[in-house]
Amino acid sequence: MWCAGEIAVLTAHDGAHTSVSRGVWELGLELGLRLRGFVGFGGGGESAVSKMAQAVEEWYKQMPIITRSYLTAAVVTTVGCSLEIISPHNLYLNPKLIVQQYEIWRLVTNFLYFRKMDLDFLFHMFFLARYCKLLEENSFRGRTADFFFMLLFGATVLTGIVLVGGMIPYFSETFANIVFLSNSLTFMMVYVWSKHNPFIHMSFLGLFTFTAAYLPWVLLGFSILVGSSTWVDLLGMIAGHAYFFLEDVYPRMTGRRPLKTPSFITALFADENVVVAQPGNARFGPPAQDLRLD
Repeated sequence: MWCAGEIAVLTAHDGAHTSVSRGVWELGLELGLRLRGFVGFGGGGESAVSKMAQAVEEWYKQMPIITRSYLTAAVVTTVGCSLEIISPHNLYLNPKLIVQQYEIWRLVTNFLYFRKMDLDFLFHMFFLARYCKLLEENSFRGRTADFFFMLLFGATVLTGIVLVGGMIPYFSETFANIVFLSNSLTFMMVYVWSKHNPFIHMSFLGLFTFTAAYLPWVLLGFSILVGSSTWVDLLGMIAGHAYFFLEDVYPRMTGRRPLKTPSFITALFADENVVVAQPGNARFGPPAQDLRLD
């Protein structure tokens, strides 16, 4: 499982190898940059607050539909639990209650709760918003239905692993303790993004540099160093690799695409299909401002 320090030690850059420590204040950097006319509160406190509210609204509205929906659901669910409006006991993954009591919603709600409201929650929201947005805007540009199906596939694989693992004697106790898979789904998105953008340079506290292809392994290694459980990260990597192989590698090997998005899902996002004209030698990549994490 990730901890707050992981954001503080990772930075991506384009071109020159630089490393800048990231603090909590950087979570609001993207919003702050949108406050172009804001220089201080001075005598215009109301104006500053208004600009900040507009910046937040603009940032939120500019998110693609899936990213915005998932982030909203995650924040609302976690905040609701923190305020004791919602009980986590009604959200966690419990096979017996799903089968015997027909509490089907648990198959979804366990992906929306990110534990208690703390610094670690903010960093997970940062990772969720950033990499979910990068995937949806670039790798899945104009393919919203495919992106939604990727998340659905990942959630299904993660749920299946936990349920099957709970039946294996040696691993049953370990998997029984995994009742929320939100962090694993987020890690899956990071893994898929790293596979689609393998040559982006990143650095670890300025001590060494690596390409984005190794980002999941660096995060996994950091979890080991700080003594956190690695099962959540490993599950995300397994689900991410399963999707990457079946969607990107296997079709190139055989010419068949086993993860073709079902037509009924495509119909749900019919209005989202976009045809983008581009030169033959053009390649889509994350916008420059999104690639620079420093």
